[in-house]
Amino acid sequence: MSLSPNHGPRRDGARPEVIVLHYTAMTTCEAARLRLCDPVAEVSAHWLISESGETIALVDEDRRAWHAGAGLWQGREDVNSRSIGIELANDGASPFPEPQMRALEDLLREIMTRWQIGPQGVIAHSDMAPERKTDPGPRFDWRRLARQGLSVWPAPAAPADFEASLLAFGYAPSPRLLEAFRLRFRPWATGPLDDTDRALAAGLDAGARAT
Repeated sequence: MSLSPNHGPRRDGARPEVIVLHYTAMTTCEAARLRLCDPVAEVSAHWLISESGETIALVDEDRRAWHAGAGLWQGREDVNSRSIGIELANDGASPFPEPQMRALEDLLREIMTRWQIGPQGVIAHSDMAPERKTDPGPRFDWRRLARQGLSVWPAPAAPADFEASLLAFGYAPSPRLLEAFRLRFRPWATGPLDDTDRALAAGLDAGARAT
């Protein structure tokens, strides 16, 4: 039984293919839990993980939680119907504590096994909605997840067309494509698009084609 009332059936027979990671951008985990369970707010997620590593199930995974909102991934809309959403209790500026990261890793392993989702299917909210969202933000350690096979990290390849490489990976065209890419793969980089961006993007494309 879901704790949050904010959910519905997955549309058109969709099943989870993607796991979307968020931060709550609220001051406490309890405040986030109350909002995610508030029918007036009309937002939810399947899971909420506290700073201490408590893992709270909010919506049954076979249901469509309302976490992703408008956006595109791999050329398809209605990401909610084909995703599982995980909210990390974090104010948007603080590091993610070790107990929380360990709990996330354990949960990802379970979900990925349960739904046969590969590392490429673990994405940021900012990946699928770059014009609206920045979570889980520059402090989130994507490389750590990739080392455990829980996400991807590109090996640089020969620099190629940046946008074409990212579209092949799953991103949608956006004026903030570089910003979204750097949030995840070069979080402290500044300045215009450069060959390091192009090489990493090409590595993502190559990795996607190899899977």
